[in-house]
Amino acid sequence: MRASFKPLCVTLLLAAGTAFGAGGGSMPSMGGMSTDSPRATPEEQALTVYNAAVHAVEKADQQSADAARQSDPKKQQKANDKARSSYAGALKKFSRATELNPAMYQAWNYVGYTNRKIGNYEAALTAYDRALTLKPDYAEAIEYRGHAYLGLNRLGEAKQAYLTLFGSNRKLAAQLLAGMQAWVGEHRGNSGGVDGASLEAFASWVSERNTIASQTASLTREGASAAW
Repeated sequence: MRASFKPLCVTLLLAAGTAFGAGGGSMPSMGGMSTDSPRATPEEQALTVYNAAVHAVEKADQQSADAARQSDPKKQQKANDKARSSYAGALKKFSRATELNPAMYQAWNYVGYTNRKIGNYEAALTAYDRALTLKPDYAEAIEYRGHAYLGLNRLGEAKQAYLTLFGSNRKLAAQLLAGMQAWVGEHRGNSGGVDGASLEAFASWVSERNTIASQTASLTREGASAAW
């Protein structure tokens, strides 16, 4: 699952009083202030730590992708170990950002993401819930939480996450559906504690939703063409 990480902009932070909003490009300048500067507010310190964590988790994702490409089991394990270590390092940074600014919902979201990547699904859900308490319509957290539900075989809640996204953010809904399809493939090879009937019922639901999404996308394209 690829994440879309964006460093946060200091001007938006200061305007809102919290780390609200995202800007592209490199890490913004803090005017020479560091997290230890007595002139830096906790919110500004949180922003600096968050942006450093963004770069750390991007590196971890690259390492994880490299592991998936390895055909040699030993090389794959080595790459996975590197990725896990990098995710753990990023988790510490994101957690520090939430300590400095508990209202930074973006940091809570990635506390969830990095926990999920190292297999701490319950901790991930707690963090996603915190992000969504702060920003209930935060689609990225809804999607990520859906993947965490899959990791815990909580299929009903994963389905609800998809339906919520399907009505509000088709791109993220498609990414969660792809995760569901991968989950079905993995569990057909190894049930992972899921009984056969439940697995096949979920696989059928995923297939149906894929058909509906394809049909809806086709209708949308046809409608757009007709408008021209």
